[in-house]
Amino acid sequence: MKKSLIALAVLGASGVAMAQSSVTLYGVADAGVGKIEAGAPAGNDATDKTQFISGSLMNNGMSRIGVRGVEDLGGGLKAGFNFESGLDLDQGDNLGVGGGFWGRAANLWLGGNWGTFKMGRTLNPTYYGLATWGLTGTALYSVIGNTYNWGGGGLRNNSQLSYRTPDMGGFSAEIGYILKADNADRAKVDLNVIYANGPIGVAVSANKVKGISTNWSVGGKYSFSNFALAASYTNANNLANARRRGFGIGGTATFGAASLTLDLTRDTKNEWTGKKYTNGVVEAKYALSKRTFVYGAFLRLDDTNNYGIGVRHNF
Repeated sequence: MKKSLIALAVLGASGVAMAQSSVTLYGVADAGVGKIEAGAPAGNDATDKTQFISGSLMNNGMSRIGVRGVEDLGGGLKAGFNFESGLDLDQGDNLGVGGGFWGRAANLWLGGNWGTFKMGRTLNPTYYGLATWGLTGTALYSVIGNTYNWGGGGLRNNSQLSYRTPDMGGFSAEIGYILKADNADRAKVDLNVIYANGPIGVAVSANKVKGISTNWSVGGKYSFSNFALAASYTNANNLANARRRGFGIGGTATFGAASLTLDLTRDTKNEWTGKKYTNGVVEAKYALSKRTFVYGAFLRLDDTNNYGIGVRHNF
């Protein structure tokens, strides 16, 4: 259970009451056993041998611990922050995910009924667009994410300045910008437009670094009865301005606490490897509670076979 520390501070010298603020400690513990040929997002589990896995390609999520806070400034205005660090349950090491100890998140924000303005290292708008319709959510073994590098923009941006609109009947949008001095002399813009309401989730995402062609993706998901169907198309470019693009299609069936997902991608152009691939993931999950589930997944990724079984607990 998330544990919150709620404090009401009083400025003793003047007797003036300060605004109420809260700080929440949260996290994820995820570990299992698997075999990885294609490499890992973090850690050192890509050895092509069956072994303990944590923070790897075949874990559902990265183990992490984080702290977030919010202060009510009055008049509908709030201020907040989020710091988050990755953990490797192999030895208890930190996994900075390319950004040091707080590599998963280190940001400050101001928000109100006009939207939210955020500054710092954070998940980027393209990522949130893909998460709207991804059948395996934000799993590390996402076939869409791994085939097309999460819409060509990766997962996170450093030094991002972003604005997100409030939710307007299911519609929202976010735009992020990185000054060229903060991105190797190449300014970057990253954005999404999302409709998520009831059984429908649709998103258009795009990001562009100066001197590199625009990355973009469009996808949608529709849930009905015990099933969900999704389809997408992605155009991604790497730093050498080589293109990889293709479509994704898949479905999920849910049976009480259990679910089964099949998600596929097919390249229509691939200048990254020079060969078009059909990739796919099969995922099975069983919820033990609202916060804990067991999972198993098999990922076929560019001629590599990868699998994992594990347990994830959110707190």
